[in-house]
Amino acid sequence: MPSEFASRRDFLETLAALGLLGITGEAGAEADRPRELKPTGANLGSLFPDVEKLADANRYLLSFLGDRFQKLDEFKKTAREKLFDVLLYHPDKVDPKPEVVETVDEGDYVREKVLFNTSPLFRIPAYVLIPKKVKTPAPAIVDLHSHGGMFLFGKEKVIDLGKANHEAMLGYHERNYDGRPTATALVRRGYVVISIDAFMFGERRILMDVDLKHGYDRARYSLDDVKALNQKCRGKEDTIVKGLCYAGLTWPGIVFWDDIRTVDYLVTRPEVDPKRIGCLGISMGGWRTSFLAGLDERISAACVVGFMSTMKPMIKSHLDTHSFVHFVPGLHRYLDLPDVASMMAPKPLMVQQCSKDGLFPLSGMKESLDKIAAIYKKAGVKDRFDGRFYDEPHKFTKPMQDDAFTWFDKQFKGS
Repeated sequence: MPSEFASRRDFLETLAALGLLGITGEAGAEADRPRELKPTGANLGSLFPDVEKLADANRYLLSFLGDRFQKLDEFKKTAREKLFDVLLYHPDKVDPKPEVVETVDEGDYVREKVLFNTSPLFRIPAYVLIPKKVKTPAPAIVDLHSHGGMFLFGKEKVIDLGKANHEAMLGYHERNYDGRPTATALVRRGYVVISIDAFMFGERRILMDVDLKHGYDRARYSLDDVKALNQKCRGKEDTIVKGLCYAGLTWPGIVFWDDIRTVDYLVTRPEVDPKRIGCLGISMGGWRTSFLAGLDERISAACVVGFMSTMKPMIKSHLDTHSFVHFVPGLHRYLDLPDVASMMAPKPLMVQQCSKDGLFPLSGMKESLDKIAAIYKKAGVKDRFDGRFYDEPHKFTKPMQDDAFTWFDKQFKGS
């Protein structure tokens, strides 16, 4: 290297200036100059500005609020097809072939434990609660359980099993449901209620080889066992996503498909009015509610609790607060989360937001309600959307439940 060039960088910049590298000196210097680094306060650190730019350029290609669709049915058909495409899971439909494996008389209702098929490969457990002294066929609710870092239990999160409650569930019910599990409250209100274990929860959770000795009988587990095994399950969430990715699938795809097939089974029950089926849930249960309501026309009314926001405001500081089950690759190029829930239109939809919920940016929560309201207005049914804020943290309190249950009564019982 000639001595007049103090460094390799000077040498390359000189070559660039002479046009020998095919670029200008200014461009070469800019390409080689480190960017200015500033704190972002973001989960993505220094990469946040890049991802934010990419997000800002996205226009949600299939939103009903865009110019592409004027007719609601056309939007729903196209959006649902795309959603099933990105979920990557659409197995053959199967006969549920239900089997009742346990029946418990709870006085004012009966609790059945049932196994039924949701695909050629999966046979899943569920609880069905049937009220007594109610005229049938009766309205029914699919009660979709939450995440809450509790993997060892699923359907039990929304059901009071009385003396059979595990100690871990007593605390969970108090923290998340104000001490009143929703499925039990709903059956006592005259609804047939079903709740299944979502994939990787309850009787479908992961057990590593070293833990096989524990088995699936959680009655044998101490509270310390539950905490330790929950931690192991949490540490395997990304492993499940990787495994399903190599299998050509997505975790949310399996969860949502099982929820839809739950409706298949529910409508076979003689106690159920197939024209009066609702769904609800908080947190991951609210996430599941948005997709079940958006994808399945048989849902007549839905209540999303504690899981609704526009997605772009989530990118800065609300990525690491959520489980891998809440991420659908490719979805948000086409639809925002409020768009998904709005596929419920023209049927009634309620969204309950918690203003002190640290899992979501307040701006995104407010914007999501505005967006859903605008979609329902464009669809000509603005009065069928009910969005509410509560001065609460991430929790389905008794007053919130009372509001939701009264709203369901209005939709299904006219009261």
